[in-house]
This record gives sequence, C-alpha cells and structure tokens, in this order.
Amino acid sequence: MLARLCWCHLIWSVLIAADSLPRRNFVDLEIFDKMAAQNVLPARLSGDEEFLRRITLDLTGRIPAPAEIREFLADASPNKRDRWIDRRIDAPEFTDKWTLWLGDLLQNTASSSNVSRQIEGRNAFHNWIRGSIAEDKPLWQIAYEAVTGEGVNYAPASGAANYPLVAIAPGGPSQDACDQMLVRSASAFLGLSHYDCLLCHNGRGHLDGISLWGAGTTRLEAQRMAAFFARLRFTRQSNTALENYNSYLVWDAPAGTYDLNTNFGNRPNRVAPSVQGRPLVNLTPEYRGTGATPRPENWRASFAEFMLNDPMFARNLANRIWKQMFNLGLAEPVDALDPARLDPDHPPPAPWTLQATHPRLLERLARELKDRNFSLRALVRMLAQSSAYQLSSRYDAEWKLEYVPLFARHYARRLEGEEVHDAIVKATGVMPKYTVQDWPVAVEWALLLPEPAEPRSNGAALGFLNSFLRGNRDNLPRAQSGSILQQLYLMNDAFVTTRVKKAASPGLQAVSGIAGNEAAVNELFLLFLSRRPNDYERQRAVAHLDRAATAAARDAAIEDLAWVCINKVDFLFSY
Repeated sequence: MLARLCWCHLIWSVLIAADSLPRRNFVDLEIFDKMAAQNVLPARLSGDEEFLRRITLDLTGRIPAPAEIREFLADASPNKRDRWIDRRIDAPEFTDKWTLWLGDLLQNTASSSNVSRQIEGRNAFHNWIRGSIAEDKPLWQIAYEAVTGEGVNYAPASGAANYPLVAIAPGGPSQDACDQMLVRSASAFLGLSHYDCLLCHNGRGHLDGISLWGAGTTRLEAQRMAAFFARLRFTRQSNTALENYNSYLVWDAPAGTYDLNTNFGNRPNRVAPSVQGRPLVNLTPEYRGTGATPRPENWRASFAEFMLNDPMFARNLANRIWKQMFNLGLAEPVDALDPARLDPDHPPPAPWTLQATHPRLLERLARELKDRNFSLRALVRMLAQSSAYQLSSRYDAEWKLEYVPLFARHYARRLEGEEVHDAIVKATGVMPKYTVQDWPVAVEWALLLPEPAEPRSNGAALGFLNSFLRGNRDNLPRAQSGSILQQLYLMNDAFVTTRVKKAASPGLQAVSGIAGNEAAVNELFLLFLSRRPNDYERQRAVAHLDRAATAAARDAAIEDLAWVCINKVDFLFSY
C-alpha cells in the first residue's frame, strides 16, 4: 500500500506569481520574466527536504544521510542553501558524479564498435577524465587536450590520447577516419552531430526543415572540416615483446591530405569536383564559417584552437550542463544544435524560429562560462543557486504542454543505474566489493566504475545496473525510460533483498535500536527517501510495527518497511 503512494502527493506546494520569487541571478531574470510575460505561474520554491535531496543527487550522485538532513533542517541561517551547495560541490563525490557525465560525453569504453582501447587504455582515459574534474580543469582545456591527445594510449601521462581513437574506422580509407574524428568532436564539443549526414551528401534536400545551417552546408564544406585530421595517425603496438602490447601510438604525420578519390569504405564515393575546369583532388582544411586554414606544423591542433573560439563551443557546453541540472536543454536535442537559429540578435528568416527556448539566456550562459574560464564547478554553482533550479517539482494547477519550455516547475529525473545502486548501498550500509581489471582497489560505489560495461566480475550486479539503461557509450545512449524489468529488480533481486536484512545492514540495525516505533519510522524514511513520512505513511507504518509482538517480529517489520521505501516511486527520482 505504501509503495503505491506516488511521490507527487508528498510535497506541499502552491503556485505564486513569478515576480514574487527571489531573482538570484540572470537565470531567474530570464526564466521568470518570460513566464510573467506569458501570464504563467511558476511552482513555489522547493521545501528543504526536497531541495537537499535534489542537490545531493544532482551534484554528487548520492542521497543525503539522515544526520545531514536533520542538520540542514535545523539550520535557520538565510544563506544555508548556498552553503550546502558549496559543500556538495567541494565534496569528493562531486568528482565521482561529473566524471560519469564527462566519461559519457567522451565515450570512454574498453571496446566499441569501431575500436578496442583495451582495459589499459580505458583505465588511463578514465583516470585522465577523473583527474581533470577533480582539479576543476577548464572545460576548454579538457576539450583541447582530448582533440590533440597523443602518445601511447596505455600510458598514464597520455590518457587523453584515448580520445582520438574514436576516429578509427575499420574497413575504410583514411578519409573515413578523418570523417569519424570530425563527427565525434563536433557532436561532443559543438553540438553539431549533423556532420554525420553532411559528410555523405549536401544538406540541401536532406536537412531541410531540421537545420537551417545544415540545409545550407555542402558536403565539400564538411570534408574541408574533416581534412584537419588528415595527418592523424595510429600505430598499433603488435609486438608481443613490447611492454605496451596491443596499445596504440597516436601521433601526427608531417604531411598528408584529404583526397577526393575513394570508391569504398563507410561513406559514398568521394569524387573530385571540377573547379575552374580542373578536378579538385586535395582539400585544404577550412574551418566552418570563417575560412580559417591551419598552421602548417599541426593541422589537428589548429582545429582545436578554432573549435575553442567557435561560438558553438561555449553554447554547446552551457546547454549540456543546463540539461544536466534542469533535465531539459534550452535547445534540444543537445547534439543537434543549429548555429543559424541560436543568435537572438540575428534571428533566422521566417518561417524559421530561434531554436533555444530562451535564446538570450543561452547566450548569457555561454558568456558566463567563458568569463569564468570554463569552470564546470562555477557554472554548476550558479545554476544550483538560482530560484529557477530550486522550484518545486509539484505544480498545483492544470499543467499544460506549452508550459514545458518555460521551466515553470522542476522536472524530475529518474536516477541513473549507478545512482540507484549507490542509494541502496548508502541507505543500508551494505558495501559491495567489485573487482575491476588492473584497478588498484576493489570498487564499492557504482559511480566509481570506469564504464557501463563494469563490473564485468559480477554478472548479477551488472544485470541490476544495466536494467536502468546505462547505455554503452558507443551506439546506445543512456535512457531515462522506466520498465517492468526495473521494478522486478527492485522487488525481487538479491541485490535488494539481501541488503534489507537487519543482520546484514548497519542502517537497519541503527533503526532497530530506536525504541519508539514512530521515531523508527521517521528514521527509515530519512534513511531511504531523504524526507519525513506524511501523516498517512506514518500512521500505516507505525501500525505495522505496533503489530509486532516480539523483537524478532519488529525487526522483520522494519525489513518490510525498508523494502517498501526502496519500491516507492520517489526513491527512484531526483525531484
């Protein structure tokens, strides 16, 4: 009965006028002014329990401990939310959460459909990503090092060399590798995945109605972009006697061109067009929209430099980080941005409209990111501090589809598989120990696993985690969909059922030691759901404990309620 009670009935909130909410930064000015202009009322600000659970999950991937919740609720200072945001951002777990995000973006896997980095390469790449997040390395520097990475991909000192390996295109000519490197880099760092289409044919007739920029871009222009990678080389270390056997040496040749002379591979034939009566065979790299050409000594580094100065670089990252915090991008899809429809000072011709729901806000966020030297922590802090982010997810009026792009409420997200795993582990205190190949220590938290294919050493745990649609960082992205399988795992899987036994769980042992049944119920709800029970829940749960005639029966009843908490809807969400 308790498990069927939807979380949306648990949070009290009413609507108020947008102009009565505190405007804490320019995010609030843009969001609330647009709502007010359209006479749309936003939800109230989130309550303290809702807020603390949200920032703890969104910033660190973990749920708060009961002691933290009590401390936060008891804090009467007016700036406590800002201080707790800082605590979360400064916590080591922030690195865990955002390493997962960046690992997904950079597609770090040991093996994918086009390349095998091997475990050693994946680990080196993961450690480079994690180290970059831990030191708050500027996102521009991360992007530059990734695109220009070189050296032996197994070596800790050249972990970034694992990124260019996404360019390897088996069965094709060298131009396929150039194309692949452009597609992956432009998608991740510019939000321009349409290059995958443009490298096969002109945009006209294919991207009409989808992308104004794409419809006006030719295949030849896309190939000139790909030509920046014509000197990128990969040498496989195939000698078994070598220390780094099976590794790749990533380097740049002093010469090499992108030639229009192919009749096989993963793209349509590249045929030289006639320019002023002569066939254009060798392409000179040229950066989109600028005509900029590379320095002779390093074409790949030149691409990276042009990319960082491209307005799409800051827009793309600002949009991706916004989506991570608000669960909906200002422009969607985040990897299909349209450069011709983003600048509010130069709107597109009718019938086209600006792509972003709040185009000036996206421009301001991009500028803010640049002004703060592309600090991930700085932008996350500013977004978390905004009243727009802190709105309740409950909306106490009729919700209309046209309200969605206005961000009139906070949009709940289903937890990632790693977060579900770690929430159960943290609440129960029953720690797993997963073995990861060539990893120095056993892994206890799923957020520390280097890729969604782990833990390979524990098929049962892998099945539990992957039921929550972690994707594969290759051709299967993460998904937020629910499923019957997920519910079956939460109800029946040994990962859950063995952890809600008092004998195994330090968390339940602490609850069992609380003398009063009402106090025990309150602690259980704080432990698993990060909130106190409402009156209905408290009444039913206390009655369940009251029926226990012995200590053993009471412990069994506590175990029942722990299982119920895990199977409640709000356990699965950051709301």
